[in-house]
Amino acid sequence: MSNADHIDDSAAPLIEHLKELRNRILWSLAAFSVCFIIGYVIWQHIFNFLAHPMCQVLAERGQECQLVLIKMQEGFFVAIKIAMWGGFAMSFPIIAYQMWRFVAPGLYKQEKNAFLPFLVASPVMFLIGAAFAYYVILPFAFAFFLGFQDSFALEVANGGSLSSPPAGVVFQGSVEAYLSLTMTFVMAFGLCFQMPVLLTLMGRAGLISSKGLRATRKYAVVVILVVAAIVTPPDVFSQLVLFAAIYPLYEISIFLIARFERDREAKARADGTWVDEEDDA
Repeated sequence: MSNADHIDDSAAPLIEHLKELRNRILWSLAAFSVCFIIGYVIWQHIFNFLAHPMCQVLAERGQECQLVLIKMQEGFFVAIKIAMWGGFAMSFPIIAYQMWRFVAPGLYKQEKNAFLPFLVASPVMFLIGAAFAYYVILPFAFAFFLGFQDSFALEVANGGSLSSPPAGVVFQGSVEAYLSLTMTFVMAFGLCFQMPVLLTLMGRAGLISSKGLRATRKYAVVVILVVAAIVTPPDVFSQLVLFAAIYPLYEISIFLIARFERDREAKARADGTWVDEEDDA
């Protein structure tokens, strides 16, 4: 066989992989496009759902839930943003499936069995993080932020209490600003809740160990605080809330990796292939 024939044979599989990748990307784009259109049709329902935590807090304060459009084009861009985020969320299972179909043929059976649970756990943990932000953090955060209205209120004569709503100060936020704040919280918590999945996957692959994670706890605290400062609004309260929710996940990751290590050691000892690091040293 000539060198030219050898090059042609080796190039053929690459071309097939590129065609497969193209098809998977096209299917993913088609799924996103359809879901984007659906998101644009129902964007008002999605926005009403996102606005519920703020409206609930305002109702408890005896205030009307009202947002305003500051710019003429603001309503249109809010609808587009909601359609994009909603479209991505709805199409993500299809996109993840297409990614899996592209990667799976190149994996051994044991690698598929090891990787598939993490592929399923990733969107589940994102939903848990997003739900935690929506149902727990957002009402608490909005109550905290709206509480600063009272700082501008005048005390009334009866018992020195504050008028409700505060005299002269009423919250009328921008629709776009509220959406950005809400989605920042939801996305930040959803992404940060991926940490146990990522660390456990790295531990399963042998890239990190539970011992190493325990030894770097103090550095992990700093890193989590820095990440919280980047992904949350610029206030200490939001950063501390995100840190309080994320750091326990770091400890959970250590527990899960340690469990994998114990299972791996038990299997290796049963096979007679286990070598203690101290003996090997």
